[in-house]
Amino acid sequence: MPFKGHFCIVTKREPNSINMIRINVLLLFMALVATSAMAQKPMPSPPDKAEGKIDGITVTVDYHQPSAKGRKIMGGLVPYGEVWRTGANATTSIEFSADAKIEGKAIAKGKYALFTIPGENEWTIIINKSIKWGSSSYSEGEDVLRVKVKPSKTDSFVETFNIAVVGSKVVMKWENTQVAFNISK
Repeated sequence: MPFKGHFCIVTKREPNSINMIRINVLLLFMALVATSAMAQKPMPSPPDKAEGKIDGITVTVDYHQPSAKGRKIMGGLVPYGEVWRTGANATTSIEFSADAKIEGKAIAKGKYALFTIPGENEWTIIINKSIKWGSSSYSEGEDVLRVKVKPSKTDSFVETFNIAVVGSKVVMKWENTQVAFNISK
């Protein structure tokens, strides 16, 4: 008996390789655009560098600059009596191109972590062996030296934390506070 009507043969269809290539290229393009957009967004606490020569010694400080943004900083965001990474994001580092002295205490040439313990009337400057992420990695057992210095008031409000090498000192300023420590040969 002859078959009446229409019939079709169903076969397993392989994906069109050209369409698959187009989809993959589109996905790759979208990933690149998203990554590029994220990479171009400015950091809230951008990196900065302070560098200068003191007694023939190059002193370099790498740090990140947080801003006050209307917040109380000293004794607030940066609590008194606690170890601070002295900036934002990664631990601040300080490097000496030759053997030096900080407030009269000897330190060997090299790169170190710079931590501080802020206080209303006295700050502790800490030079530490371990350069890791933030103050949570701080270990007092890895301290190379500690010195105490007196803070002072800035001439005007400082919105963004900054460190500079000025004369024979490393000077840190933020909000209404300035702290400096001497470097010598």
